[in-house]
Amino acid sequence: VRSEPRVIPVLLLQDGKFVKTTNFSDPVYVGDPLNVLSIFNDFEVDEIVLLDIRGAHDRNPTPVDKLQKYAEECFIPLTYGGGLTDVDQLSQIFNAGYEKVVVNTALSDNREFVHTASKQFGSQAIVASIDVIKTAAGERVAIHGGGVLIDCSPVDWAKRAADLGVGEILLTSVDREGTARGYDLELTKRVQDAVDIPVIAHGGAASRDDLAKPILDAGASASAAGSLFVFRAAGQGVLINYPSRRQMRQLFSEIV
Repeated sequence: VRSEPRVIPVLLLQDGKFVKTTNFSDPVYVGDPLNVLSIFNDFEVDEIVLLDIRGAHDRNPTPVDKLQKYAEECFIPLTYGGGLTDVDQLSQIFNAGYEKVVVNTALSDNREFVHTASKQFGSQAIVASIDVIKTAAGERVAIHGGGVLIDCSPVDWAKRAADLGVGEILLTSVDREGTARGYDLELTKRVQDAVDIPVIAHGGAASRDDLAKPILDAGASASAAGSLFVFRAAGQGVLINYPSRRQMRQLFSEIV
């Protein structure tokens, strides 16, 4: 039986502030995390992913006391990623009130950690973030916050992540991130078809109608977006927003 589709805001942390990037570059200030999370809390959001983009690059996660404050501000299931390298960090984050953690670079250089974490905390608590960049040589996976390309296809990387025991994949098209060009449905379908775990499509959502496409047309389990939920429209200022339950039912009327 198909689970109910999920629609997930992805919020980027940098130096204690929420920002939004385009193609993983040029961060624009969005707001104070406590304020933004408080607004999303009122919208009854399905879940939220917080990614510390500097933490991911520097291997220096957001301090746990800050993460705890964010968790206390909203009653939405929270996922955190950015610079995580050991099981003790994960324990602290789960104790601070988070339901899931995201691993990315560790899939390349610390696989034992990912495998151990999946066994210790359960697959459902570990999300593999896979960032995909199109190059002249074809699609490549990026690690270190998009800064390093590795010679592996997204499908093979997703299979490797699944073999390590992760319970879910956050699949980001870096070329579309922040561009409002629409999701890469073909990439999403290819990865989802290759693994037996849920895939969250991320990168490129231009409208609320777009949110249904990865789920209805590519078989993904969830759609994630950043700009769509924090801006009025391209270049028109910050407006935190999220579909109502009624709007969600209309979007997914084929399957809900």
